[in-house]
Amino acid sequence: MTLNKFNLPDVGEGLTEAEIVSWKVKPGDEVAINDVLCEIETAKSLVELPSPFAGTVAELLVPEGATVDVGTAIISVSDTMHGDPTPADAPAPMYGKLPADAGSGAAGEKSDGGAAAGGLAAGPLVGSGPKADAVKRRPRLTRPAIPADTVHGAPEVEPVQPHSAQEVLVDVPASAAGPVAGPVPARRPEWTPALESDKPTIGGAISGLMTRVLAKPPVRKIARDLGIDLADVVATGARGEVTREDLVSYQAQRDAELDKADTFWGTSGRPQEQRVERIPVKGVRKATAKAMVESAFSAPHVSIFVDVDASRTMEFVKRLKASRDFEGIKVSPLLILAKAVIWAAARNPSVNATWVDNPDGSDAAEIHVKHFMNLGIAAATPRGLMVPNIKNAQDLSLKELALALNELATTARAGKTRPAQMQGGTLTVTNIGALGIDTGTPIINPGEVAIVAFGTIKQKPWVLDGEVIPRWITTLGGSFDHRVVDGDLSARFMADVAAILEEPALLLD
Repeated sequence: MTLNKFNLPDVGEGLTEAEIVSWKVKPGDEVAINDVLCEIETAKSLVELPSPFAGTVAELLVPEGATVDVGTAIISVSDTMHGDPTPADAPAPMYGKLPADAGSGAAGEKSDGGAAAGGLAAGPLVGSGPKADAVKRRPRLTRPAIPADTVHGAPEVEPVQPHSAQEVLVDVPASAAGPVAGPVPARRPEWTPALESDKPTIGGAISGLMTRVLAKPPVRKIARDLGIDLADVVATGARGEVTREDLVSYQAQRDAELDKADTFWGTSGRPQEQRVERIPVKGVRKATAKAMVESAFSAPHVSIFVDVDASRTMEFVKRLKASRDFEGIKVSPLLILAKAVIWAAARNPSVNATWVDNPDGSDAAEIHVKHFMNLGIAAATPRGLMVPNIKNAQDLSLKELALALNELATTARAGKTRPAQMQGGTLTVTNIGALGIDTGTPIINPGEVAIVAFGTIKQKPWVLDGEVIPRWITTLGGSFDHRVVDGDLSARFMADVAAILEEPALLLD
């Protein structure tokens, strides 16, 4: 048997470390090549790691939640499967164990039962041989436990076998069943009342007959609806049954305990230093924080804002939703804004660029203007802010762009964004309006020189042709790297974006 160790690979450009989020296998599991072993969280996204080996998982070398460097061994996989036959020259295991100096038996003879030629019963190899059948029980009926082993202090339990109700009643000693409130009909053994003293306790031997708690059907239904285990309720009925009043009392006690439980603000009696939640900064949050600090303090930001009458955009979106060509496709004003940004960037190319310090090791700097648009869409996910981008968005039709936006959002919220989708962005859009925010001053995504914030669209009074009428108004906010984008260029770019939102028909030009 050979053990193969799988080292954490670099799943993205420049990856140095990753966190083991969850294991999808455990020791003893059989895996095939490309079976998912675990999920890791990198600085970019959540990634599933496939197995490069086929065999049996021997050991998980890194626990869940640990952050390890690239190249660290995280799992070992043996090259044998549980179902592999024992080689002909392998020593025969004796009494379920395989001694190191065991012989090979008499001339390789084997009995049908798998015993060695010498007549000693050979136990199965680990992970092979027949498996014990699952224990089967009749509902609510069990055999009493055999008295505990006085030498070892642990009960010896006989495997449960199917029995008839009559056998159970005959086999149970009177002392095991405990006192009852009255004669018990043979055809209704499940109605035998159980006393509180009959319940098994931790550290003691399990004894007595496990019986069903007495309760009328309406009471049982109430207990089910409230999620109450009747065995936890103190019965006060004449025959030891649980009554409706018992349930009311138990529920009131449970509600009182819940009221005393800690809320978000914590119990007032605890010191403040004990009411601080400490959250490690790692993964996406760590990468986002580092990138935003570098961007804010390396690129001189300038921000401008513009109010836009987006009423015709709202009408256009409504028509797209009713169109047969867009049937089954989610369409929102963000689609029109994305198209507007692509259109406006073609008219103002310098907003789709990168500032590069010391290119080729020189002391000079360069501006790299991109003649393609990898449109980034900032997405708020349970794991933090992510900015995947749509590659070559300038080549997509309106319908293709809508499909790409839908896929991007679904993948990001599910935490399945691939590292490649997070790299190479050229300009970003952030839709803060989805949360009802009018506008903001976004921070430029590292490696880019412009970002557009899309505020909420709401009806406001608007002056049109000298009259005040209600219109659908939004506010756009743009941040720009002032090393590349001057005030005049940023103003013209934002004006072009606003023009498309005010009149989407301009896209047909």
